[in-house]
Amino acid sequence: MLKTGILNPNVLSLLARVRHTNTLVIADRGFPFWPQIETVDISLVDDIPTVRQVLAALRGNFVIGAAFMANEFLGENGADVQRHYAELLAPVEVRFEPHLEFKTRVPKTIGLIRTGDTTQYGNIILESA
Repeated sequence: MLKTGILNPNVLSLLARVRHTNTLVIADRGFPFWPQIETVDISLVDDIPTVRQVLAALRGNFVIGAAFMANEFLGENGADVQRHYAELLAPVEVRFEPHLEFKTRVPKTIGLIRTGDTTQYGNIILESA
């Protein structure tokens, strides 16, 4: 029985299939469903868990080589939220792109973890190193 780290078997299974340069989406509660990729839904209620909480939990098991987010995130969220994302991702810098371009990356990912997050445009695509 697992005692530490990520305990959710579906999240662990998804992470185990991410290889070098593969990508993984961590999305908010309103992110569209993509039938061609596996979705692990861990949302419970609004903001439980958040994208940032999932990102913090993954950091011990996932080596991030690149991160992608929508440009719109910068206009919709304050400095504190932006700083928290940057701290969680450091030393990797986020590559910001238009939301529609961001969404074109989604079908190429290994899978998606859906959260209960309500942060505007708080979705992130992680590329493994």
